[in-house]
Amino acid sequence: MAMTMTQKILAAHAGRDSLCAGELILVDVDRVLGNDITAPVAIAEFQKMNAASVFDAEKISLVMDHFVPNKDIKAAEQCRLCREFAADMGISGFYEGGGMGIEHVLLPELGLVTAGDVLIGADSHSCTYGALGAFSTGVGSTDMAVGMVTGKAWFKVPSAIQVVLRGKRNKWVSGKDIILHLIGQIGVDGALYESLEFCGEGLSNLSMDDRLCICNMAIEAGAKNGIFPVDDKTLAFLTEAGAKPPKSFEADADAAYSRVIAIDLSEVRPTVAFPHLPENIRTFGQIGEIKIDQVVIGSCTNGRLADLQAAAAVLKGRKVAKGVRAIVIPATPKIYLQALELELIKIFVESGAVVSAPTCGPCLGGHMGVLAKGERAISTTNRNFVGRMGHPESEVYLSGPAVAAASAVMGRIAEPTEVFA
Repeated sequence: MAMTMTQKILAAHAGRDSLCAGELILVDVDRVLGNDITAPVAIAEFQKMNAASVFDAEKISLVMDHFVPNKDIKAAEQCRLCREFAADMGISGFYEGGGMGIEHVLLPELGLVTAGDVLIGADSHSCTYGALGAFSTGVGSTDMAVGMVTGKAWFKVPSAIQVVLRGKRNKWVSGKDIILHLIGQIGVDGALYESLEFCGEGLSNLSMDDRLCICNMAIEAGAKNGIFPVDDKTLAFLTEAGAKPPKSFEADADAAYSRVIAIDLSEVRPTVAFPHLPENIRTFGQIGEIKIDQVVIGSCTNGRLADLQAAAAVLKGRKVAKGVRAIVIPATPKIYLQALELELIKIFVESGAVVSAPTCGPCLGGHMGVLAKGERAISTTNRNFVGRMGHPESEVYLSGPAVAAASAVMGRIAEPTEVFA
């Protein structure tokens, strides 16, 4: 039976030679992931199960990244609960303080996920790891608890949408613009419980950072997962990260897809998602005069080194507009150090931006950038729902890092070419 790439990975982890969309299967997982918001709920469920131990202490990652550095007493208690659980269970993969980073950037960086893996994470953006040729998806905290005890997870096998990428992208266009373009085309429920399987000669023009960003936001189209084929760029990334040997799976040539979508990368332009859904996209010429109060450059979507470099290229020698708060958040300590060595931090600080320690913070309206009533922010994060970044009557616009940086300089939503005019 012909299978997609995702279906082949799931079949291998279910001990099956073949399977088809719609089947219910029990699969072995290679990694279980939780953070300081979702893990405490999972730990409570774990304790209700009266389990004496986790299935494999080396295959569990607990990353304290959402409300850290701890913003209040409740956040501190959540982290302490996770810290004590990790110690009791012998979980070495507990990350906090100077050793933490935003989870979906940290794990690939540490080589904890490789091609062919199955990962479940109690965070919706756990679909990020499809960029590495893995099947990864978000689950609820109860499923995380069961995964920690049994090392298994139930899935309905997803059907797939094939996304064929062709051509070369233009300057200032990043993975963020490509995924916003796709979501704008199919809608936030356009891939509901399906795999977004990317292919095509255009892949050669995408960096690993682009791919990680694209898979990170697959959930914003309702997808179960996003996934890229394993190529030389993937293998080089995994080798540098010290990941375990990859196992590559390829979709069969006659695999069935619910539909095929073709994207010419040369036609994708810098894109902005307007409130209050990621599908509400516009390109320049359709945007008009939108003044902003805040800019956020960071998150599990766009806090990688290439994102900071793109922002710094725009901000270098320029100032953040009066009345605008600009916040830059390197996603991991390693990226922070790289940004220091490349003098990107110097560029940000001299421009008038604030540089934060790694944290999810403002993305979910947690801290380090909460919006007041009526305020507008342009952000490189992944969601712009009502009240996502603060007051229900605030507004969040999503973009890539170059557009966010240009907007910081201009004091309104702007494309990068405007600051160089």
